[in-house]
Amino acid sequence: MRASHDLSRVSTSFDEHNIVPNAGLLPAAVLAQRIDLAGLIDRRLHLAKHGANGGAKALSVIGSMLAGGDSIDDVAVLRTGAAASLFDATRAPSTVGSWLRAHKWSNVRQLDAISRELLARLWTVGAGPQDLSGPLTIDIDSTIVQVHGPKKQGAAFGYTKVRGYHPQLATCAQTGQVLMSRLRGGSAAAARGAASFLTETISRVRGAGGTGQLTVRADSAFYSRTVIATAAKLDVRFSITARQDKRVRAAIAAIDEAAWAPIPYWLSTPEVSGADIAETTFTVFAGDKRHARQVRLVVRRVAPTPGSQLALFTTWDYHAFITDRDLPLDQVEADHRRHAVVEQTIAELKSAGLAHLPSGKFTANAAWLALAVMAHNLGRAVGHLAGPELDTATAASLRRKIFTMPGRLVHSGRRRHLRLPASWPWADPVQQALTRIAAIPMRC
Repeated sequence: MRASHDLSRVSTSFDEHNIVPNAGLLPAAVLAQRIDLAGLIDRRLHLAKHGANGGAKALSVIGSMLAGGDSIDDVAVLRTGAAASLFDATRAPSTVGSWLRAHKWSNVRQLDAISRELLARLWTVGAGPQDLSGPLTIDIDSTIVQVHGPKKQGAAFGYTKVRGYHPQLATCAQTGQVLMSRLRGGSAAAARGAASFLTETISRVRGAGGTGQLTVRADSAFYSRTVIATAAKLDVRFSITARQDKRVRAAIAAIDEAAWAPIPYWLSTPEVSGADIAETTFTVFAGDKRHARQVRLVVRRVAPTPGSQLALFTTWDYHAFITDRDLPLDQVEADHRRHAVVEQTIAELKSAGLAHLPSGKFTANAAWLALAVMAHNLGRAVGHLAGPELDTATAASLRRKIFTMPGRLVHSGRRRHLRLPASWPWADPVQQALTRIAAIPMRC
């Protein structure tokens, strides 16, 4: 940031017509062309009004989200400089706004079906799990998307005392991609509709080619009869945090002291174990003959942080979950803790497209969520195809290293050529992504 000259004397003018501010969107745009995402949207989405060129309008939103846009007005960045010549089918913010507000609930479900097909097409071309026949882990969770003002249809105060919406999300732990999303009102309980949500999520994974054993991980909000019954019905293993009611606390208290085994933990020292684990057999929902089920109750006890208030009242803080998996105790406990990766995906969604739900109309916001999921999955696919250096990069890293890379568009011999920055640190992964995407057969 330092310079040997007076930076305040540098003059500026907004008159360069050949600059593409987000030239790094090219790999994502080529991938969208190869799998015919715009054509899929045009065929599947049928709006009563403003329905023409739905694919172009949807891709305008998706492109702006990949570049970090979080509002309808941000679509305009794809129409600046030479971007309008490179991505010549983009639409203006006013057009996109009218298109979003024209969505009814049936159209939102059509977008969900498109998102399902997009996932399948990405996995088919190698932008998904490395082994579709191997085990896959599904993390389900809900989150609050805060909004401001009372005119947002469906927004309400929930358990967090924050006005907003309360969408459910299911993610694939192996890829970070979103498998399923559903927008709900702000006052909806975390697990409301979880059984049908899980059923549709499993259907999507199977439809995308995942044939191996599936495991669903969730927090205590999804500790319910219907969720566990649905997992059992669909032959899906589960690992769900237990609500520590009277029966669970009694089962924990009954564990013999000799059964506890120390594990590596951040509070551990050579002299003191920061955490121990143990397990016992437990019958969930014992009072309900239909849903009663014997499971493993796995418990982790953690020493409170020295000097904290909790350390004044208790020796251990207990964390329990139930599972029907047959992995060794230390492995199944460590794997359940990795459920926290779902929060990373939620944070990535909120770093751009899901930072706001921009419309006052509920169905427009539901459509916006579906498009944010498509943008996220497309971005993760580009990162995967770019090679190991960016395979696990966050959405913010992908934006910085690929999607917001500037370029200069030149025309030669009736062909377009992008001149990209010399010495760009991630030039090799970008070129690798373009090469691998160009090799994908064009879908039509």
